[in-house]
Amino acid sequence: MAKTLYKVTFLNHGKVYELYARHIASSSLWGFTEVGELVFDVHAGVVVDPTEERLRDEFGNTRVLHLPMQSILRIEEVEKKGQSAIRDAETGEKVVTPFPLPAKPRS
Repeated sequence: MAKTLYKVTFLNHGKVYELYARHIASSSLWGFTEVGELVFDVHAGVVVDPTEERLRDEFGNTRVLHLPMQSILRIEEVEKKGQSAIRDAETGEKVVTPFPLPAKPRS
């Protein structure tokens, strides 16, 4: 049987983070939620998602996150992993953008 997968959306330093995890529970630290077994995409090819790389750099060695309850925006139980994201809290635009594409030709 497949383990349950959660999408966790939370605020961190003015940015909205979207991570995937297999474990969610009340923390033993009062007022915190425990998020563990973080799930990251493993790319063996040339194509690399810069957002996923940044999240892996920041949280790759983390066993358990203890997030303050007031910083959590949403926890969803999902069927499969989607794309992780880091967005600006005010505009909702992605903070980490893919490699720049060629500029549009001028008319």
